[in-house]
Amino acid sequence: MALPAYRHLLRAIRTAFQGDTPLLNAARAQSRSAFLSSRTLAPDSPEARERITYARDVARVLRENVVQGQKEGATKEGQVEVYRLRIHPEIERGDNDTIKNPETGITSPRVKCCSEK
Repeated sequence: MALPAYRHLLRAIRTAFQGDTPLLNAARAQSRSAFLSSRTLAPDSPEARERITYARDVARVLRENVVQGQKEGATKEGQVEVYRLRIHPEIERGDNDTIKNPETGITSPRVKCCSEK
């Protein structure tokens, strides 16, 4: 159960930080130390399940929401800085139409105006 989660996390790290070797190595080291610190937990314990779920959630966020940007060339004073984004096929892409529509079922409490006392 933990080994597939660890492998999934490493794949997500490789996808998210491809081309950025220092960050890639740091993320791998952080993942390894987190999993090694949990090594003594019983496989069926609630804490072990929580940590595995957390690792899967982190992998999903890395895979779907992290985009790398790299500054292109030097800019002179007054010029706009240009960044090239590396967007891989698994990045979550939304449209702005969902932002314009309020979520259904969520209402804010009505606040009385000072004249309605």
